[in-house]
Amino acid sequence: QVQLVESGGGWVQTGGSLRLSCAASGSIVSINNMGWYRQAPGKQRELVATGTSGGRTNYGDSVKGRFIISTDNTKNTVYLQMNSLKPEDTAVYYCNADLVYYGGGSLRRRSDYWGQGTQVTVSS
Repeated sequence: QVQLVESGGGWVQTGGSLRLSCAASGSIVSINNMGWYRQAPGKQRELVATGTSGGRTNYGDSVKGRFIISTDNTKNTVYLQMNSLKPEDTAVYYCNADLVYYGGGSLRRRSDYWGQGTQVTVSS
C-alpha cells in the first residue's frame, strides 16, 4: 500500500558530501513526519534527522551542523544533504515515515514505515 524508495548512497572520502533521497508512494493521504535513521555494524539504529510537513526538524547530536534534512511535500520526498562526512558516518541509512494512508477501506496511520536502506561508506 505504501512504499519508501531510497537512493543516493555510495562511497565518499572523508570531508566529502552525499545527498540521499526517499520517495513515498502509494495510497498516501498525508505525511506527518519523514526522516532518516542509520545503523552501523554492531550498533543500534540511531536517529539522524527528521522533518515534519510543517517544517520542523530534529537532528541527532552527531550530525548537527553537517547534515541538512528537507522535504518536498508535493513529491512526498525527503532529502538528506550530508556534508563534511566522517568515517563514523559509515552505516546503512534508512528512511522512515509517519503517515496516514488509505487501506482496507479506511484511513489508517502508521509511524513505522521503513525503506530498504542505502549504504553510505566514508573512507579515511
